Amino acid sequence: MHSPGNTLLLVGAGLASAIIAQRLVTADPGIAITMVEGAAVPFGEHTWSFHHADVTPADHAWLDPLVAHKWSGQSVRFQKYTRHLSSGYASLTSDSVAAKIAAIPNVTMLTGARVKSIDPAGATLEDGRRLEANCVIDARGFIPTPSMVLGFQKFVGLEIETETPHGITDPVIMDASVDQLDGYRFVYLLPFSPTRILIEDTRYSDGEALDLQALAADISAYAQAQGWSIKSVVREEHGVLPICLAYDAERFWSRQPADVPVAGMRAGLFHPTTGYSVPEAVRLANLVAEHWPIRSAALAPLVKAHALGRARNQGFYRLLNRMLFRAAEPTRRHLVLQRFYRLPQPLIERFYAGRTTLWDIARILVGKPPVPVSRALPCLMEQSLLNPKVAQ
Repeated sequence: MHSPGNTLLLVGAGLASAIIAQRLVTADPGIAITMVEGAAVPFGEHTWSFHHADVTPADHAWLDPLVAHKWSGQSVRFQKYTRHLSSGYASLTSDSVAAKIAAIPNVTMLTGARVKSIDPAGATLEDGRRLEANCVIDARGFIPTPSMVLGFQKFVGLEIETETPHGITDPVIMDASVDQLDGYRFVYLLPFSPTRILIEDTRYSDGEALDLQALAADISAYAQAQGWSIKSVVREEHGVLPICLAYDAERFWSRQPADVPVAGMRAGLFHPTTGYSVPEAVRLANLVAEHWPIRSAALAPLVKAHALGRARNQGFYRLLNRMLFRAAEPTRRHLVLQRFYRLPQPLIERFYAGRTTLWDIARILVGKPPVPVSRALPCLMEQSLLNPKVAQ
């Protein structure tokens, strides 16, 4: 029988909810978790990746059951530079997450259940059903807000089976040797077996319009250029991720419920430059576990304080984004990343993990910038991009 203080309702069956659930069942075997999702299938059609150095060894221990694939290294390719890094890499997939969560007896999953309203004691569904819990966390995904000025990371991915081995052993995080289209373009490769590989065509663009057919055609052309004959397309995924150029975090959080905690993309918890969300989801899950059991109204201000702290720590990444989107010409954005990947591997690992130091910042900024100084100077002040008069 579950004790009165350890029931949890997670609204939205996405990455953030899965990681919170996985963290808490390892910490509290008596917890009862209900996860409610409006779509017919939980966890969508996604691949979520992270670098080995993004999380601690203790985090790896409980996160590992959600992981579908691991690699011992990774590489990047640019038109004038190629590099292999010994940084480990791992990916979670919708299938691996769904299978693990479904196997946890503590978790009850409700799908096709659209939520009408949320309060500190539970949620009311559109069909009139009432779900109650001691703690409720809203993790229903990102909502555009005037508190953020955004660029966009758009992608289409095809997981394919090749007729013959493709020859890729480690992930290619960025192949930016391709033609630069619609901003900064690169191809992302995840080898799942000798003949199965995920190919994602990614664009860092000013607009969020995504032409699925055009990018799918570009992926087919890329595969052909690599000498890969496509035997079959196993699955497709696509998305548009926010890349944050400027953020008024205090304003954003002043509009959030004071007594219902939010999580994941809905809480603005993602890496502003890379769009990676696993490291931030792990940090938040650890925060919840540290204070568990806890009620909604007590957890909400803790999440807010945590998120405001992360926003303060991420100011440098937003500055780099302004340089990338506002100072660099779209067809020359790849030069910013090409320069970055010449830096020491530990610095690169800290960057992805969201733990960039002041010394790292100095190393990244030193020397001749790959953008015109006249275009870079107006990007220095974050507040100039935000309009405080616009009501959220």
